[in-house]
Amino acid sequence: MKLSTKIKNTLTTKVPFMKNTVQGMADAKNHRRYLKAAVDPVDDKLILFMSFMGKKYADSPRAIYEYMLSSDEYRDYKFVWAFVHPDRYPQVAANPQTKVVKLNSDEHYKIYATSKYWVTNSRVPDVIDKREEQVYLQCWHGTPLKRLGLDIEVKGANARHSASDMGEKYRIDARKYTYMVSPSPYCTEKFTSAFGLDEVGREDIIVETGYPRNDELAEVYDSQIESLKDKLGIPQDKKVILYAPTWRDNQYDATVGYTYKEEVDFTRLRESLGDDFIILFRAHYFVSNAFDFEKYKGFVYNVSDYDEINDLYIVSDVLMTDYSSVFFDYANLRRPIIFFMYDLKEYRDTIRGFYISLDELPGHVIETEDELIEELRALDGWQPDDKYKAFNKKFNPLDDGSASERVVKRCIG
Repeated sequence: MKLSTKIKNTLTTKVPFMKNTVQGMADAKNHRRYLKAAVDPVDDKLILFMSFMGKKYADSPRAIYEYMLSSDEYRDYKFVWAFVHPDRYPQVAANPQTKVVKLNSDEHYKIYATSKYWVTNSRVPDVIDKREEQVYLQCWHGTPLKRLGLDIEVKGANARHSASDMGEKYRIDARKYTYMVSPSPYCTEKFTSAFGLDEVGREDIIVETGYPRNDELAEVYDSQIESLKDKLGIPQDKKVILYAPTWRDNQYDATVGYTYKEEVDFTRLRESLGDDFIILFRAHYFVSNAFDFEKYKGFVYNVSDYDEINDLYIVSDVLMTDYSSVFFDYANLRRPIIFFMYDLKEYRDTIRGFYISLDELPGHVIETEDELIEELRALDGWQPDDKYKAFNKKFNPLDDGSASERVVKRCIG
């Protein structure tokens, strides 16, 4: 079936393809799958949810979805979640208002074409158009420390894309946005430049509401912590370090994807801290290689495949990270944060670069394991200082537990 001129005129984007390449031909095929479904009418009460490119049931899309489920106002809405592995989410599929589909299946492309709303926290495929009557709600997945998209200034550090290619991918997606969620004036400014919204006069699509995903961090109870520790199978009587490093643009293997190199000496940490601490290790969702932590059993727990990072925040006593945006969210809990930046000079000068001065960070920057062990041993009696409080005031001013409601009322109705 050929796409009618009427349907063509309702599409808001032009999809570019790299002709005469394997990827280009695959993109063209997928685009045709989408267009075939775009002849059907848009369902005003149908919402498509995706999180981390279909890899998880988590983050702001989950918070928005669960808020809508809890409200009588949305009883007549239908929800669809797209997952890479839909069989892992029977609890989602069990909800009578909800359907689960496989990411990039024919059914998924049909939902793309016919749902009134798309709610996601990462980019959609370039081959997907948006019809004029559709609403694309981009939640994104963090407040940025490292530069994004069109703001990346270093050259040649990414193993897959040049800075200009990455910037263009951000532009392509941003042209489709109806709304983009921001947690702060700082984020609004950075999203505007990183996604090129200022270039096309679309700054007004940003809605400053706070991050829905942080609603449950506004108030945490001891009983909740105990219950989550039981669920995770970790001891109740030890301090918990959440170690959540980010991915490295220059660490990429064509056979598996982005990789993580074990830069932390877990054996040494266990010898120094094992009597009092355990570590929850959380790899970035881009990282594809597997880790064998069997030799650290009882000390390091690999929680990379655990969907909801908020649970990990809630049970942890301290966050250890590098350049990941997780610390912005974690700061809502007003607990200690350690920045283990063993490759600081390389990352800052040749891989990404930063938006803010490291002097603003709500914790100490550590570059050696000796300093790291010393810092962890000195946590007793820790309290947030004035710099920490100023950080939350600047970067988390709207994380008050009601962001999901504000987003839904503003963007969905």
